[in-house]
Amino acid sequence: MSGHSKWATTKHKKAAIDAKRGKLFARLVKNIEVAARSGGGDPDGNPTLYDAIQKAKKNSVPADNINRAVKRGSGEGGDAVNYESIMYEGYGPGGVAILLECLTDNRNRAASDVRVALTRNGGTLADPGSVAYMFSRKGVVEVPAEGNDEDELLMAVLDAGAEEITNYGETFEILSEPNDVVEVRKALQGAGVDYNSAEVQFVPSMKVGVDLDTARKVMKLIDAIDDLDDIQNVYSNVDISPEIAAQLEEED
Repeated sequence: MSGHSKWATTKHKKAAIDAKRGKLFARLVKNIEVAARSGGGDPDGNPTLYDAIQKAKKNSVPADNINRAVKRGSGEGGDAVNYESIMYEGYGPGGVAILLECLTDNRNRAASDVRVALTRNGGTLADPGSVAYMFSRKGVVEVPAEGNDEDELLMAVLDAGAEEITNYGETFEILSEPNDVVEVRKALQGAGVDYNSAEVQFVPSMKVGVDLDTARKVMKLIDAIDDLDDIQNVYSNVDISPEIAAQLEEED
């Protein structure tokens, strides 16, 4: 029966990956719609839309889906949906701070889903402002580490407003002020450097280290939140060491 159970596991994993991909596609398409609505449907004149489209392309979102999203957002499509942006704040196991960014067409559903996901997974909803102060809005450009040198990257982006570069093994993360993210991205393009994504995110100013058991619980909570349809981004200040991350990967 081992062959059968292995197939069942593989099938389950494929279904889970397909579901994740579907959620990611929906999220990236929503990003495009919102960017087109707020800044117009021309990527050349709307840097936020340009970067939303590039990120969708990098994640293999079909061109048809991208084009339809631009049309819906810019008012050309008949099936446009108005999304409202809402931030929720919470705490996870071990006192880890969590910021949840929602794009929803139903505020009540979003609030209920977030509350349930938090309370069922060892988290609590916090009052507005009680967590947000631990995060800063930053321009974040992610560059693949393969084929790139940290010093050369720094030289390419320093004059464009880059503040720091962090090596995360497979990727470099370049931080800047939110208003400089487009200039940093353009500097990379001018230097012939490919990038994975360029966007404004919430970056924690102070991180919280956790042990293996707490890391397990925090990741379970983040996964549960991330599965919600209205969630666009989840930010936390959890600091998981490489050793504990390796143990978590083995358990998967």
